Amino acid sequence: MKLPVLSLNQIALGSLGVSLVVLSVKYVAFLLTGSIALYSDALESIINVATATAAIVAIRIAALPPDEEHPYGHHKAEYLSAVAVGVLIILAALAIMREAYAGFLAPRAIEAPGAGLAVSMGATLLNGLWSRFLVLQGRAHRSAALKADGKHLLADVVTSLGVLVGVTLVVVTGIEWLDPAIAGLVALHVLWSGGGVVKDNVSALMDEAAPADELSRIREIIAGSGAGSIEAHALRTRHAGKATFIDFHLVVSSAMTVGAAHDICDRIEDALKAELPGALVNIHVEPESKAKHEGIVMP
Repeated sequence: MKLPVLSLNQIALGSLGVSLVVLSVKYVAFLLTGSIALYSDALESIINVATATAAIVAIRIAALPPDEEHPYGHHKAEYLSAVAVGVLIILAALAIMREAYAGFLAPRAIEAPGAGLAVSMGATLLNGLWSRFLVLQGRAHRSAALKADGKHLLADVVTSLGVLVGVTLVVVTGIEWLDPAIAGLVALHVLWSGGGVVKDNVSALMDEAAPADELSRIREIIAGSGAGSIEAHALRTRHAGKATFIDFHLVVSSAMTVGAAHDICDRIEDALKAELPGALVNIHVEPESKAKHEGIVMP
């Protein structure tokens, strides 16, 4: 079954709606049971609402056209949003640890566990399905904000599963301190997830090069479309949201006219944009005397 590709605004608004529903359901589970673990799970879900809101703002900013102050566009707004998401995940983990510590100091029995677990499981299932949908849509749109939101929700699913296991063990064994213990362990996983999101997107803000497979494809396209030139070298790439910036030097015969060299550049640029929608290509033409014979040699 082919996944429908929705607009970024539709997806972001859907995330906000799902997050509000999940938060409400998880809080009901806490009210039914009084479980510190289920309360921590609901507390983490508050961050989902904040991150969904951040994604909506980032997507709208990133879609703005270039202007005088931002001639290269606003693509990096998504990475800034994703970093903010990672920080919020870390804060959620610390908040859960705080609640777990309070639970160790004052453990208490769990009430109405059956109803509470059923309600929490429903919220977890909804979160799991939506997190998978967000990651797939983020890849389709090449959206860092959507992928970060999807990974965050996946961490929330793991949190919820751990909490469900913890609450079940407390009910079965009667050992009340297991409730905050499981919450504390899951908080460590959430902390690790948040750190990963921050690391990945800070790297992108530092103008990280295109992935190795994409870079290899770019080289193939340049070589296959550069007939009439001699070689290409000094290839550089970087990502910014859906945009891939590509620049390199193209060596041509010293006797070639400007018009002929321009035609080759247009052919290469069109081929790159056909393969990589949103690519922004800058080609510097050099005469044959500047050939280095260490780059992409044309057939």
